[in-house]
Amino acid sequence: MTVKDLMDKQIFHIVNAGEETDRQVTGVFCCDLLSIAMGRAPADGAWVTVMGNVNTIAVATLADVSCVIMAEGAALDEVARAKAKEQGVTVLATEEPVFEAALKVYQELHG
Repeated sequence: MTVKDLMDKQIFHIVNAGEETDRQVTGVFCCDLLSIAMGRAPADGAWVTVMGNVNTIAVATLADVSCVIMAEGAALDEVARAKAKEQGVTVLATEEPVFEAALKVYQELHG
């Protein structure tokens, strides 16, 4: 499944459509501690978090995740939103809790 496929499912609200929506989503990762996410988030994974600051976008770029999903109604602050646009990072959002958001991605990946 690509990021665009995930976006087209309309499961999540699109905050920022990044530059690489044709990237594959190969898994899902949940973590709110940025130092752990930086070292353990899998490349091409969908990262589910509630951290909405500019450091989240930096970690998403360093970890090379395919997209960030803001859960629990969390939102990017204005600096983070601008950085996501500048860096071409796809950011999606949901009111769902972290587990349920991740489960939806997992179900889409594994049917």
